[in-house]
Amino acid sequence: MSFEAWTVFALFWVVFVTTPGPNAVNCITNGMTIGFRRGIVAVLAILTQATLFLLLSALGVTALLAASQTAFTVAKWIGAAFLVYLGVRGWMTARTPVTVSDRPATSVYFRALAIATINPKSVAGYLAAFSQFVQPDVPIWEQMTVIVPTALTLTALSYTFFTALGAGIGRAALGAVFNVWVRRVMALCFVVYGALLGTSTTPIRN
Repeated sequence: MSFEAWTVFALFWVVFVTTPGPNAVNCITNGMTIGFRRGIVAVLAILTQATLFLLLSALGVTALLAASQTAFTVAKWIGAAFLVYLGVRGWMTARTPVTVSDRPATSVYFRALAIATINPKSVAGYLAAFSQFVQPDVPIWEQMTVIVPTALTLTALSYTFFTALGAGIGRAALGAVFNVWVRRVMALCFVVYGALLGTSTTPIRN
């Protein structure tokens, strides 16, 4: 991958991981409710998902998933229902004081991993990256040595920032009415994302 191609890819990935979505909302919520240090566990889960999707994209598996109407529809409705559930639950518990012991690291990790994985629209992002920036005349695994570190570094920086943002909001408004409404806004975002996901169309058609 040339330096010019790497620059364009890096810019694409910055937009891809900084555009607000379920991952960002989850990281902000974690920062607010369990603090920055514990919230970083969710960032590790997102990096796990990113690594998996990068490898699947290199192997062409995501292309098969995106081309399958049935697979996309099933994943879409499961993902939509899960996001709506998180949103409704978050709204109902917004006034409940948060206890750190109620959120073990494994719970934080697997919840974040589920949120990062269930949105089939993310498949389109990975496919776009590979279709636009991978050179067909260069071995794919040679290019992955550049693509993977770049993507994972930018992903880590983005969601670490969102977690820190949430932690800052939590410290500034801890115990205040404002804190409750911020948590409810985050919950409402999950519902909206779920609704949008449920009405989305297949990213790639046969």
